[in-house]
Amino acid sequence: MTTDLLSLLDDTIRRAIKGGADAADALAYDSQSLSIARRLDKPERLERSESRDLGLRVFVGQRQAMVSTSERTPQALAELVERAVAMARVVPQDPYCGLADPSQLARNWGDFDMADPVEPSVDAMIAQAAEAEAAAVAVKGVTNSEGAEAGWGRSDIALVASNGFAASYARTSHSLSVSVLAGEGAGMERDYDFTSAVHAEDLKGAAEIGRSAGERAVRRLNPRKGTTATLPIIFDPRVSNGFISGLAGAISGPSVARGTSFLRDKMGAQLFAAGISIVDDPFLVRGLRSRPFDGEGVAPQRRAIIEDGRLTTWFLDLRSARQLGLTTTGHAARGTGGPPSPSPSNLALMPGRQTPAELIGEIENGFYVTEMMGMGLNGVTGDYSRGAAGFWIENGQLTYPVSEMTVAGNLKDLFPRLTPANDLIRRYGIDAPTIRIDGMTVAGR
Repeated sequence: MTTDLLSLLDDTIRRAIKGGADAADALAYDSQSLSIARRLDKPERLERSESRDLGLRVFVGQRQAMVSTSERTPQALAELVERAVAMARVVPQDPYCGLADPSQLARNWGDFDMADPVEPSVDAMIAQAAEAEAAAVAVKGVTNSEGAEAGWGRSDIALVASNGFAASYARTSHSLSVSVLAGEGAGMERDYDFTSAVHAEDLKGAAEIGRSAGERAVRRLNPRKGTTATLPIIFDPRVSNGFISGLAGAISGPSVARGTSFLRDKMGAQLFAAGISIVDDPFLVRGLRSRPFDGEGVAPQRRAIIEDGRLTTWFLDLRSARQLGLTTTGHAARGTGGPPSPSPSNLALMPGRQTPAELIGEIENGFYVTEMMGMGLNGVTGDYSRGAAGFWIENGQLTYPVSEMTVAGNLKDLFPRLTPANDLIRRYGIDAPTIRIDGMTVAGR
């Protein structure tokens, strides 16, 4: 399949150059997925999907155009090339567009073990979901289930460009989740747990996921509303990565180039406390977002985005790098229907030295957040405000559940007061351990 994809894309590029393009690249994205859902020991959904997409980007002078298709017949590809070249001749000029210099291209890379060679059977996935749900509903206090889901996917990605780049790779994903309810009537509470991995053998056990979901739901029963105050707040790893996502958006090249980021003038600044490190690692073995090359064929690098608390780089693709007079960092990501844009790979706040229990144990009065609602970050100002639920902390211990709370602040003020625990687990692709932020505003009763 890989050889066929590369040959197909190479032929498409040749057609584009012959049809009048000065340069071109073509991306193929073939995917397969399988998902099942069960609720209360009955099947609810079984879906399998397969898709094949091909995108062509052509350059005529300093103009570019992109066209995509799911058809790969000679006639369809001839029409694709014709449309793309015709569009590129009439769109406005873009002085920053263009392919990578050959010296920037990825040439050699190791084996990141990104593709599980075994596709799970439907029966195995059904059994997995059934075991997870059974373990969840067996927890005392659980009264209903929203169901359990198991999923698998594989993607084959190939990129060919007229600058000499031609390569491909495959990635797989496995997942399992369960969500249940505890309590009765208006006092019901919901919670969940999940596991995801590149290889099936790296998933957490189904029974473990189920028990965790059930225990989490029961623990949330009879919540109160906490007081309004300025307090230390602990963020569970399920939600702490939101702060790292906020940072990633603020240091994205296009936002910086447009002047619409609250960190636009902070290159080299001390954003976090000394000792804090945030690393982007595209070469992580079995990483959820590992990649041997970026969406423009550029060689990526492992980078300490934050090193000893200081901001060291932006996330740049070719276009945003040229706008800023810099060099791409190899962070371009793309689909078949649009231009590249910067995106991190396996981004994580590196763990600290204290355990979560030690971070909590130092707090006389505070809030432990396990769930957040809403998208409350203003990327221009850094103002942050989100709904939250979790548990109140008194004398270093988690006490009663709380809900209907709001946590707020400005990331420029919050980042320096952030302390990571030592419990980093990679579950999302953008990850963080438990974190503590002192002096954050909590709004309740």
